[in-house]
Amino acid sequence: MSQPSHPADRAAEPVYNLLYEDEDARVCKDIPESECRHQPRNFVMASLALSLTKSGDRLMDPKIMLAWLFSVLGVPSVFVGFLAPIRESLALLPQLFIARWIRERPVRKLFWTAGSLGQALCLAGMALVAVSAEGVRAGVLILALLALFAISRSICSVTHKDVLGKTVSKTRRGAVSGYASSLSGIAAGGLGIALIAVNTEEPGPLFFAVILGVAALLWALAAGAYALISESPGATEGGRNGLVEAIRQMSILKTDAPFRRFVIARTAFLATALATPFYVSIAQSRTGADLAGLGGFLFASAAASALGGAVWGRLADRSSRWVMIASGLVAALAALIVLVPLGLGLAWANSAGLYIAAVFILSIAHQGVRQGRSTYIVDLGTTDTRAAYTAVSNTTIGVLLLAAGAATGLIYQIFGEAIVWVLGGSALLAALLSLRLKPVSG
Repeated sequence: MSQPSHPADRAAEPVYNLLYEDEDARVCKDIPESECRHQPRNFVMASLALSLTKSGDRLMDPKIMLAWLFSVLGVPSVFVGFLAPIRESLALLPQLFIARWIRERPVRKLFWTAGSLGQALCLAGMALVAVSAEGVRAGVLILALLALFAISRSICSVTHKDVLGKTVSKTRRGAVSGYASSLSGIAAGGLGIALIAVNTEEPGPLFFAVILGVAALLWALAAGAYALISESPGATEGGRNGLVEAIRQMSILKTDAPFRRFVIARTAFLATALATPFYVSIAQSRTGADLAGLGGFLFASAAASALGGAVWGRLADRSSRWVMIASGLVAALAALIVLVPLGLGLAWANSAGLYIAAVFILSIAHQGVRQGRSTYIVDLGTTDTRAAYTAVSNTTIGVLLLAAGAATGLIYQIFGEAIVWVLGGSALLAALLSLRLKPVSG
């Protein structure tokens, strides 16, 4: 490999050589020749950018941080139900509109940079709201900024896989995400442990403003790192309007029974995505938990993500259907852990540790749901149907997420802690529905 001349190439070279000692030219066989000499820079900058954003994701996790902030600001409980749906569905649905438009641009890395800066600005806005508003006004403003954050995220999601495919060889791409996930998990776990060690009184709005500000800075730095990637112009043809394609193929829900049963089961599994903010909100209201409690939730989520990914991935290769069944049962167990002390009036019901344990188990279950459903739909589909399955299921679930968020938020507002029965029952129903799925592996 020739001596790098660009400053970013020179800075990245030692890091890349530390990770990969070989200089085998074959690692460049499926990327443009013009990018081969820049691969160390591209690998390091992509890994750095993703590490920064994934760490930011952990810091501002809507299911934990924003749910807790809502309690601190006195936001009505109905708003809690919208945190996960807005974050998830608005990061998914816009991709159907914008993918074709981005595909028509030969150089796409700046879309990722712009999306990352957009997320940084939204987080900075949330930090400002945290110290200047409360009640309904704070809830509306934060949800609006979260919606814009999710839309900006969708731009990054559409762009990244395409840019990565042009700038990093296939034998190195998995490591980009792998290193990012590991580093972000360490960062989140470290923050959780630090908050547990501090163990002071309940955090106020200023604490959350600082956390959101730090997360915004991470996204801004990530935008700068990604802009340093060397990307050659790529093909601009072949893009399709994803929304039009999804609507055109919606009929498969009626004609394809195995796929229809999968979508129904996946709908019931929405409970695992929706439940965490409610658990956090109930814990905060019952225990008035301090920084140690918040740190416990962050650590539990990070640990569950690391553990769940390692366990479920291997099991899904044997039988993704049974992974979905097991995940639903585990999520129902998490609900039971909360419901029994609440129902019996035990002292545990006022312990932050109870809810932290439930969130840990629930997070492991949600990892299994995600791994199982993604593997199942790939195995269920064929070369001819796989794209349609993905587009239709993602569109359907994206819309239903918003509806489910409104429904669960309203239930929580009216019936309070009874929401745990609803979510636990939905997870159990999802496991039972998964028993009826067509076996595709194992």
